Amino acid sequence: MTTVSIIGNGNMGSAIGGIIAAGGHTVEYIDRDTADINGEIVVLAVAHPAVAEILEQRGAQLAGKIVVDITNPLNFETFDSLVAPADGSKAGEIAAALPNSRVLKAFNTNFAATLASKQVGGQPTTVLVAGDDADAKNTLIDIVRAGGVAAVDAGSLKRARELEAVGFLQLTLAVQEKIQWTGGFAVAA
Repeated sequence: MTTVSIIGNGNMGSAIGGIIAAGGHTVEYIDRDTADINGEIVVLAVAHPAVAEILEQRGAQLAGKIVVDITNPLNFETFDSLVAPADGSKAGEIAAALPNSRVLKAFNTNFAATLASKQVGGQPTTVLVAGDDADAKNTLIDIVRAGGVAAVDAGSLKRARELEAVGFLQLTLAVQEKIQWTGGFAVAA
């Protein structure tokens, strides 16, 4: 059994926690008042502007852990672009800030409702996981699958840029009411 610490207990944090618990693993929700992070895996289930403060306050506690970035680095003022460099990603920035952690990008192409229902458009919800550490990816993929959701290795952490672009597109379509928050993109095998 693995302990997964989730920083953020909003819709996404709760949905991810539900999947982890359904797979028989322990979920720990972290807030500002929580002293220690006990999980071997830490999920950053917050909006991207909150990440810098988390890394500043808890960076030392994240050393040696698998850190999962679920953010979509949207420009929240215009909701019309990503704020990560054109040749990079928020996950890449997090990895650079946490050189002693194994950083993964996952869950950012999913809506909370599709994680909770484990369905999107009549297809099983699929979590795409990118990262440079094969063991870390396999650990997360196994936990997600045990929770009843499909998971696919999306490649190296360089692929986080594309995952963030897909997440951005999906969010902007939902905000414009062109798709439902229960919809999104599905991976059909």
